[in-house]
Amino acid sequence: MSRTDAILKRLLSLHPKLIDLHLGRQLRLLDEMGRPQDRVPPVIHVAGTNGKGSTIAYLRAFLEAAGKRVHVYNSPHLVRFNERIRLAGKFVPTRKLNAALEQCEQVNAGRRITFFEITTAAAFKLFAEVPADYLLLEVGMGGTHDSTNVVDHPLGVVITPVDFDHQSFLGKTVGEIAENKAGILKRGSPAVIGRQRSDGLAVIEKRARALGITPFVAGQDYDGYAQDGRLVYQDGDGLLDLPPPALIGPHQFQNAALAVAAARHFKLPVTEADIAQGLKSVVWPARLTPLKGELRDQLPPAHELWLDGGHNAHGAAALAVALEEMQGSRPAPLVLIVGMMNARAPQDFLAAFAGRAQKVLTLTIPGEKNAHSAATIAAAARSAGFDAEAKRSVELALKAAGDIPGARVVICGSLYLAGHVLYRNGTPPD
Repeated sequence: MSRTDAILKRLLSLHPKLIDLHLGRQLRLLDEMGRPQDRVPPVIHVAGTNGKGSTIAYLRAFLEAAGKRVHVYNSPHLVRFNERIRLAGKFVPTRKLNAALEQCEQVNAGRRITFFEITTAAAFKLFAEVPADYLLLEVGMGGTHDSTNVVDHPLGVVITPVDFDHQSFLGKTVGEIAENKAGILKRGSPAVIGRQRSDGLAVIEKRARALGITPFVAGQDYDGYAQDGRLVYQDGDGLLDLPPPALIGPHQFQNAALAVAAARHFKLPVTEADIAQGLKSVVWPARLTPLKGELRDQLPPAHELWLDGGHNAHGAAALAVALEEMQGSRPAPLVLIVGMMNARAPQDFLAAFAGRAQKVLTLTIPGEKNAHSAATIAAAARSAGFDAEAKRSVELALKAAGDIPGARVVICGSLYLAGHVLYRNGTPPD
């Protein structure tokens, strides 16, 4: 076990629950650390159900194309914890990470605090110590009581599309979930809102009005869409004819447009050329990514292998649309290799692929005690009408997929599964 893993294991033991949404413990620890959240670079805070990471990836690409130094906070990581904290463009070095985690552990002095709370405190300490021009801050879960929601005056706030996810923590309806996400809105901080369901948008707009904010809303104040293979973006300041985003799928045009809207509405120092360059260079692993490497080599040459971290019904719907577009360009039998955490219902995720997937192969995500068993997912798939089999490993699933001639094989259902796959493939995030 590495030193980092040993520290993280100790931090996991500080609270009996992995998730306990409450800001009191976090604020207490940050106060005792001298409030590092007050000394970070200007913050763009991002909440929502899906598209948070992609939107942040675009914003980082725009700003870095303009020569800016950018901190980023994302979760969860795929292979190494270091991926969660990007300091001025680079993953946090392990020694620096360990020192920050251990200092937070010492200040906390054994008191009850969740893993995400104490590791987020360590991230704020690092962001305050290393010079940068901006901090792109992704919410962990929800918004109101999320551990990242401790910055009093962010430069700007972004809310990506809100849909059903984490209902046991955030609410049973889209309106209740949206109200929780809208908890990151702050008086005096401009807000850009991605395309929403009407019930979610009504709640977000009501919260914004109560804070004196006029939100900049997709479909009302700006829009972005694919036209002739390019991204066309339009708002009150004019129209931009931009290259398509490097990230794959129709939904990425919406994510990219949201990032462009944020860059313009928050008056970030990026030019149209910087935005165009960022769209071409953006990287965000495990978001409908073609895989090359050890696992791909186990399939016949005519097969395709893709990896996607979408893990809820909204993400599955976006993935299904992207795959349907691929099917129009090159027809191929669709094989899904699915592993999921038990906070999600397999039947809700798989519903988007009804009539599309020829075969569903299921996995228990290795090393995740809160994962659905492969047998549970396979049973749910069969009850929904899929031809499904449980497999003991990703290698055995690929072997079965290889028996279907010319298949398009998509590994999906969880970012935790995506991380395992990248590790086994020998292609962790760079």
